[in-house]
Amino acid sequence: MTQKHEIRNWTEYNAGLKQRGSLTFWMSEEVIEGWLNQTLSGKRGASKDYSDIAIATFITVKAVYQQAGRQTQGLLESIFALMGIDLPVPDHSTVSRRTASLSVTLPVIPKQGAVHVVVDSTGIKVYGEGEWKTRQHGISKRRTWRKLHLGADESTGEILAAVVTTNDCHDGEVLADILDAIDAEIAQVSADGAYDHRHCYDEIAQHGAKAVIPPRKDAKIWQHGNTNAPPHPRDQNLRYIRKHGRKKWKRDSGYHRRSLAETTMFRFKKIFGATLCSRKFDNQAVELFIKCAALNRMIQLAKPLSSPVVR
Repeated sequence: MTQKHEIRNWTEYNAGLKQRGSLTFWMSEEVIEGWLNQTLSGKRGASKDYSDIAIATFITVKAVYQQAGRQTQGLLESIFALMGIDLPVPDHSTVSRRTASLSVTLPVIPKQGAVHVVVDSTGIKVYGEGEWKTRQHGISKRRTWRKLHLGADESTGEILAAVVTTNDCHDGEVLADILDAIDAEIAQVSADGAYDHRHCYDEIAQHGAKAVIPPRKDAKIWQHGNTNAPPHPRDQNLRYIRKHGRKKWKRDSGYHRRSLAETTMFRFKKIFGATLCSRKFDNQAVELFIKCAALNRMIQLAKPLSSPVVR
């Protein structure tokens, strides 16, 4: 029987959910004050009229309300007119041109102590046939995806690091980039069997963290006990599984918390959809980073605190 949960902070959570849809939340006074560049670049050519925060806000509103570029431009122009703000809105083509060079920092609330990082990846569709045609006739060569690799905080649900690659990149290849992008101290890294590679364990060990990755079912010991080197973490996990079973190892190691990475992916696609609007890879990467930053702000604004119902 499925365990039922109840939300303990419903009043705050309900208010936060309503705030997510508020334009005043995304169009703060700080954004309006820094909308235009006040200083010249000092380089050849014309200086940029709009600041990076203006471009990032345009893309954020576009993603949150799932609109096209021209519709977002019209929305912001009407909002500025209603608010009595005498500011121009960048043209959608200007935003598209500036997107590739935009630097995005994920907003993360600092916390005391080391973090438990859960890692996973998902596919985001760029273009191609719909799901019905794929089921009926198979995948054609025109179907293209980008892979979004995320490292999330197990306790808060915030996205700590994000990497975007093409669909032919293996999950384990970008683990080092994810861990290097995390500023906080890392206590544990939990990932699925796709990360069961020697270099992944080495990269986690370089950060002084515990690796919780399920070995393959046909896994062999990498380093036998009669060697002088310290025991390898994977071999310790494998020996524990052989002695107590995989189910008990997952429970005792905290591996089940890794599913929160999949929860983050579900939340991401539920809010922003599973497709990309941009056509160039650099623009696609920035678009995904902007969505990750917006998702972090949503989580910080409203996150349910639930507890199991005891009968």
